[in-house]
Amino acid sequence: MNTTLFENGLYGQLRQQAGSHWQDYISHPFVCQLGRGTLPQAAFRQYLVQDYLFLIHFARAYGLLVSKLDTLPEMRAATASLNAIVAELPLHTAYCAGWGLQEADIIAQPEAPQTMNYTRYVLDIGHRGDALDLLSALLPCVAGYAEIGLGLLRDPTTRLDGNPYGSWIRNYGDSEYLAGVRAAINLLNTVGQQRGAQGRLSELATIFTTATRLESAFWQMGLNAVDARP
Repeated sequence: MNTTLFENGLYGQLRQQAGSHWQDYISHPFVCQLGRGTLPQAAFRQYLVQDYLFLIHFARAYGLLVSKLDTLPEMRAATASLNAIVAELPLHTAYCAGWGLQEADIIAQPEAPQTMNYTRYVLDIGHRGDALDLLSALLPCVAGYAEIGLGLLRDPTTRLDGNPYGSWIRNYGDSEYLAGVRAAINLLNTVGQQRGAQGRLSELATIFTTATRLESAFWQMGLNAVDARP
């Protein structure tokens, strides 16, 4: 995927409007330490647990999105994303098991405040707004992870061999994941054209930027788990 995809269309406008908040997200210390393989494992385990809980609510948000779309092609595109998230959960569980985290133990964990803040914000936007509002809240996660994955793979300081987080990095630069991201960005652009995005740009940018800030807080949650250890 050419990274210019991230800079074009409505998505590119929203990303640009996020300004320094976007760079804070995709270049967060958590991300940089992932690339170098120096991230404390306790931080990554905390992230893995909360990411599983996050994905459950993210799937609900995509289910809500399907109900807000007008045409079958749009509904199929959103359903494909929903199915990908649901299919990802068992893979996530298997990956977590490699880190000594069992599904029953993960589900038993309480949601961190950062997880609740982020997921409830997205769902609240979805319930109060239309499909375009909800897509604006969803895309920082969906497309942001692709930009992070590609960025790390192309960064000469990234260490893949012997890096315990190497498979995570490769996953978000994988062609299959990137194809889903392209479809999600195309859906945002299509719905934006239908629903007057240019006249709503300020409102949509506020939603997108808020979700971006909540993404940064999610990374920081992992690092805070290390600082909070006795």
